[in-house]
Amino acid sequence: MAAKLKKGDKVVVLAGKDKGKTGEIQSVDPKAGKAVVEGVNVAIRHVRQSQTSQGGRTPKALPIDLSNLAIVDANGKATRVGFRMEGGKKVRFAKTTGDVI
Repeated sequence: MAAKLKKGDKVVVLAGKDKGKTGEIQSVDPKAGKAVVEGVNVAIRHVRQSQTSQGGRTPKALPIDLSNLAIVDANGKATRVGFRMEGGKKVRFAKTTGDVI
C-alpha cells in the first residue's frame, strides 16, 4: 500500500490537544501508523547530565497517529490524498484542488 503521508510533508493536526497546529513530518512509522511532526505533541523529557552534554529538561516531539493528520494543500487547507497514474507513474494528489503533491 502506498503511503499517503511521507517525510517532509506539511500537515495539520485534526484531533487531540494540538488540534489546528501545523508542522512538517520528521519521520513516519508505517507499521505502527504513527508520525513525528515538528512542534506537535511535544513532551518534556528529563535528561541526566553527562561529560559531553548538559542535563536538564528538553522538549521532545512524540509520535502522533496518522489518522489525526491531514496534508495541507496549496490553499493552506486540510485535504485528503488520492492516487492517480500520470505518464506511467503513480502520483499523489490533493482531493480538494486536484494538484499533484
